[in-house]
Amino acid sequence: MWTSCVFVLLCQVTASLAALKFASYYGSHMVLQRGPQRAVVWGTASTIGDVVTVTVSGHGHATGHVANDGTWKVKLPAITEHGPFTITAKSSEGHVTLTDVLFGDVWVCSGQSNMGFSLNHVINASQEIATASKFHNIRIFRATTVQSPTPLQDLKSVSTHWSLPNSNSLPHFSAVCWLYAEYLYPHVNHPIGLVDTAWGGTPVEAWSSPDALGACAAKQKRGPGGHSVLWNAMINPFLHMTIYGAIWYQGESNAGHPDAYACQFPAMIRDWRKKFHDASLRETHQNFPFGFVQIAANAHNLHNVGGFPPLRWAQTAKVGHVPNHKMPNTFMAVALDLPDFHSPYGTIHPRYKQDVCHRLVLGALAVAYHRKNIEYQGPFPSAFTEDKSKHHLTIEYDNGRTPIEVRDTKNGFDICCSAHATTCGAHDHWLVAPVTHSDTSSVTLSTSGCTQHVVGLRYEWRTSPCEFKKCAIYGRDNDLPAPPFIRTTAF
Repeated sequence: MWTSCVFVLLCQVTASLAALKFASYYGSHMVLQRGPQRAVVWGTASTIGDVVTVTVSGHGHATGHVANDGTWKVKLPAITEHGPFTITAKSSEGHVTLTDVLFGDVWVCSGQSNMGFSLNHVINASQEIATASKFHNIRIFRATTVQSPTPLQDLKSVSTHWSLPNSNSLPHFSAVCWLYAEYLYPHVNHPIGLVDTAWGGTPVEAWSSPDALGACAAKQKRGPGGHSVLWNAMINPFLHMTIYGAIWYQGESNAGHPDAYACQFPAMIRDWRKKFHDASLRETHQNFPFGFVQIAANAHNLHNVGGFPPLRWAQTAKVGHVPNHKMPNTFMAVALDLPDFHSPYGTIHPRYKQDVCHRLVLGALAVAYHRKNIEYQGPFPSAFTEDKSKHHLTIEYDNGRTPIEVRDTKNGFDICCSAHATTCGAHDHWLVAPVTHSDTSSVTLSTSGCTQHVVGLRYEWRTSPCEFKKCAIYGRDNDLPAPPFIRTTAF
C-alpha cells in the first residue's frame, strides 16, 4: 500500500513539474508591454517540439515550439487597448490561463537600499498608501533578493506576485518605484507595470553582467556584492520580457571608487539595453530610456566633502548632466538638496521620496515620452569669465536661457587656488567663493581669497551640501536644483 501511495505521489509531482507553465513573473493581474511594441511571453513544458499557442481574448493568437531546453517563447500581437484581457497558453500538455491582464508600459526598478526603501517608511506613509490604492491600473511585482554565481533562466522565488495596489501589496513595495509610476500615470493615461528588483547595500558590479564588467577594469568581489551575482539572479531572468524602460537608485556602495563607476555605470546601461533587446526578440528598444537618482545627502555635516561628490559626478560619466554623449536617452533626478538628517532609518535613507519622484517624472516625460517644453533639468554652467583685476569669476547658466534663483550666497562654490597657472592638483587648496552678485542667468563669485592662480571651480562638492531645498542655485521657474560640478583647469 505504501509503495503504491509513494508511486502515485511521485507521478503527481512529476506531472506538476512537466505541466505547461508560464515563467514565474507572468501572472494574473499583470501588465504586459503595450503596442507598438509586442509583448513577449515565455514558459516551460516537457514535450520537446510541442506547439504552444497563446491566445489573447479577442485579439488573436501566436504560436511557438518547445525548445530542447524545455522553454517556449512567443510574441503576442501588438495591443494598444488597455484591457483587461484573458491570456491562455495551450499545448498537448494542457492549458494555463492568466486573467485580468492589462497592456501598458512596463518599467523595471532596480538598485540598492534607496530603491528598496519601502512605501511604508516614507513621510506621510499611511496617506501615501491610501492614495496609491486608488490607482488600479498600476500593477506591481517584487522579486525576492537572491544571488547566483551563474545566470538563472527564471527567478528562484517571488516576494510579491502581480497584484493591484492595496494594503497588503503596497507597504513593502519600493517607494521610488511606486511614486514614480503614480506621478507618471496622469500624464500617460495608460496602465503601468512595475517590477521591483533591488537589494540594499549592493554595488554596481553585482548588477552588471560579465560583458559589462569586461568593458571596465574591476577587481573581483564575493558575496551579495560579488561580480554579476545579482545580474545572474535578479536581472537575467527578466530579459525575455518586453519592457519600456528602467529606473535606478544606486551608488552609495561605490562611493570611494568614482573613476571605476564612471566607466561601470554607463557600461551596465549599454549592456542591459543590448541584452533586453536581444532576449525579447528585439521588442524591447535597443536604446530604452533609463532614469536614475543622483545619490542624496548623508551625514549632517555640511562641511565634510567625503566620497559622495565624486560619485555623483561619476554617475553622469563626469559630464555633469544627462543625457550626454556617453549616456544617451537617460534622465536623472538630482537629490543632493533633499537630506533627511532625522530619518529613523539612517541619514543615508531619506524619507522624502516624493520630491525625488516628481523630479524623475519630469525627466521621463521629456526623455522617455518625448513631451515638448518640459523643463526637467536644473541650471548648468555654460560659460566662465574671470576678471583677475577685480578678483571676480562670473558663471553663466545655460547660455543665458534659464532664469536662476540664488538661495545661498555664502556657500556652494569653491575655487582651487594654486601656484600653478593651469591645473588644480591634489596638493592645491580649495577655498569658499561667496556669491557677490547675480542677475537673471549668471552669478559672480569673489576670488579674493586666492592670492595665487584660480585654476578650478566646484559646486556643492559636499556629501551633504545644504539643508532641505536650500542649496545655492535653482531654476527660478522649475524649482530644480543645479547639479554638482567640478572643473580643475584655469579659465
